[in-house]
Parts: sequence; structure tokens; C-alpha cells
Amino acid sequence: MLVSSVIFVDAMLFTALTPLVPGYAEEFDLSKTGAGLLVGAFGAGALLGGIPGGIAASKLGPKSAVVGGLVLLALASFAFAAADSALALGAARFVQGFSSTTTWAGALAWVTIATPVSRRGEVIGTAFGAAVFGALVGPMFGGVAESVGIRLSFATLGVVALGFAALSALPRSSSAEPLAAGGVGRAFSDARFLGGLWLNTLPALLFGTLVVLVPLDLDAAGWSSLAIGSVFFAAGLLEVAISPILGRASDRRGRLVPIRAALVASIVVACLLAAASAPALIAVLVAAAALSFGGFYTPGMALTSHRAETAGLAQGLAFGVMNSAWALGNMTGPIAGGALASAFGDAVPYLLGGILCALTLLATRRVVGRQVTPREA
Repeated sequence: MLVSSVIFVDAMLFTALTPLVPGYAEEFDLSKTGAGLLVGAFGAGALLGGIPGGIAASKLGPKSAVVGGLVLLALASFAFAAADSALALGAARFVQGFSSTTTWAGALAWVTIATPVSRRGEVIGTAFGAAVFGALVGPMFGGVAESVGIRLSFATLGVVALGFAALSALPRSSSAEPLAAGGVGRAFSDARFLGGLWLNTLPALLFGTLVVLVPLDLDAAGWSSLAIGSVFFAAGLLEVAISPILGRASDRRGRLVPIRAALVASIVVACLLAAASAPALIAVLVAAAALSFGGFYTPGMALTSHRAETAGLAQGLAFGVMNSAWALGNMTGPIAGGALASAFGDAVPYLLGGILCALTLLATRRVVGRQVTPREA
């Protein structure tokens, strides 16, 4: 419950910017490329912080990483509340991203170490469901923040992060994990470990494009920040419920079945987003994207964790590497998506995302699926 709550708060802060993008773009005269850079600053910080956060979670223990990450997250939230320029906002988002990967590496390692392999997918799915719910509440929080005051809202969120840091310091921590020699090399020579990393990069790239282009399109159609936030909130409610289900399915039937299903659905959704122009249809497709794009995360994280254990790679470091893989997509998606949309129109980045999903689906054909017991999964 503690880990899920911590991840919830962290994810809420990550997506709170979504409905605020049009307002900041207008206030600071940002193009779609500039808006993409602002959104992508979080991913840049997460990319830089992934490996150090994983090492901290392994060497200092998961609890220490969680507490340290939350304190840094609180300070970044206070800085975001006080920011008065696009550069200051971007810097605060960068620090938020750096702190987030430390928190996630510690939190996921903490709960994974305490869970049998046969239930790992389900437990990771439950924790990720809390993250999804936080990500859904985030845009609503952003919409409300614009109404009641951004400075007050983000300062309050910083206080909440400090409160969770205090709570996280209370329970007994799992012991530090040894950083076995050769573990990193063995993991990176494992095609399935690399596949698990890619299955965290790809959806982050797709969602990164989505959270830049959709708010700007809906704002141009006259939708308010609160309405845009409501779209993203409604879109992912099913994802909250489906994440543990996907985790159980990957425990019982292996990781391949849910991954392939999500890839097929994502190809269809990406193509429909490229063709959509009506605001109501775009809103519906955001809901479909939440289910299809988000369908990679839980089996991808479980696959990464399992293959890391097989290679002798510490769980904290494995999740740190995974966070960097996610951050690469989260940084590239909004920046490249915004730039491509500015130059060629919104359809191009969506279609490129669909092509990446198709190529990934073809790559899974090299993996032989089989019926597995929970222990073998």
C-alpha cells in the first residue's frame, strides 16, 4: 500500500502538466516544438537519473532511495510553483524527472524483492495500476490548479511528497542488494531483457507524443483545461483495473500473449489518431490509447525484472536501467512528436508510432511462445 501510494503521487505530478501546456505555450510564446521541449524535460531528467537511482536503490537499500527521491521531488515541486519563465519551468521539470526515477527504482525493487517470482507480474501490475491512477488524476489536478492557483497547488503537492517521505522512513527496509560482477553484461546480452526495456521505451514515446498534440488540438477546438484534463482522466480508468489483470495473465501464460495483443491494438489506434480531426473522436481515441499503449508496461516490467534476476542483476539497478529506457521514450516522444507535427502535421508522428509498433510485433515472431505454469512464467 505504501509503495502504491508513493508511485501514485509521483505519477500524478508527472501528468499534471498536460492540461497546462496550452496556457504555458501562450504565456511564453512556445511553438509545438517548444511545448515538446517543456514536456520532454521530465524525461530528460529521468534519463539522466535512471542509472544513479538504480545504483542508490541497490547499494543503499530501496527505502533510502524512496525517501531521498521523494525529498528531491518535493523541492522540485516548490521550484515549479515559484517558476516565472519557460527555462525555470523546464529546469524544475528536469529535477522532477531525475527524482522520479530514484523513487521508482527504490519502490519497485522494494516490492519486487518481497514477492515470489510466481506473483511478480500481478504485484508489479497492482503497483503500476496505482501509477496509472495517479497519471489519470494528474491532468485533473492540473486543470484544478489553473483554476485555484498553480503556485498554491504545486506547493501543496510538494508538502504531500514530504509527508510520504516521512511515512516511507518508518517501515523496515529490505537489505541492500549486492552488485554482482558481470550482471550488467549478462543482462544486456539477453535479448529478452532488452525486449523488456524496449517495451518500456515504446509506450513512453507514444504517450509522449499524445500528451503534446492532443491538448493543443483540443485547446484549438475551444476545450478548457479542465475539459482536457477530464478526457485524460476518463481515458485511463479502465487501465487502472486492467494492469493487475495483465500482470496475472503474464504470470500464468507468459509475457508474450498480452504484449502481442497490445501491439496489434496500438497499431490500429495510432493509425486512427493520424486520421482523426473531430475533437470528440480524438477524445475517444485517447481512451483507446490508454488501454493499448499502456498494455506494454506491466508485462514489460515483469519481463525486465525476471530476466534481471536470471542474469544476476540487482533488482534496484534493473529498475533503474528500465527507468532510463522509459525516460528515453518519454523525452523523445514529445520533442520529436512536436517537431514533426510542426513541420509536417500531426498525422506523421502518429503514423511513425504505428510503424514502430508493427516492427516490434514482427520482432516478437522470433520468440517462441508456449504454455507455462506460474512458476515457469
